[in-house]
Amino acid sequence: MAKALLGYVGGSDPRLLAEMRRLQQRVQDLESEIVRIQAENDALAAAASHHSDALLDSLDVSKAEPALT
Repeated sequence: MAKALLGYVGGSDPRLLAEMRRLQQRVQDLESEIVRIQAENDALAAAASHHSDALLDSLDVSKAEPALT
């Protein structure tokens, strides 16, 4: 009876173990991808911030013309 219960709750069925290992590897791969994409996003955001700051610094506000309405 114990063997029947263990088999019923997913004991050591090789197909389930293989699927579980495959899914665990997939989760690890996705977590690594998230870390890589977040680092890339942070770098892009920092570069964009630097470029927008440089653009604002290059504007000469004293020569600005009024907007047409």
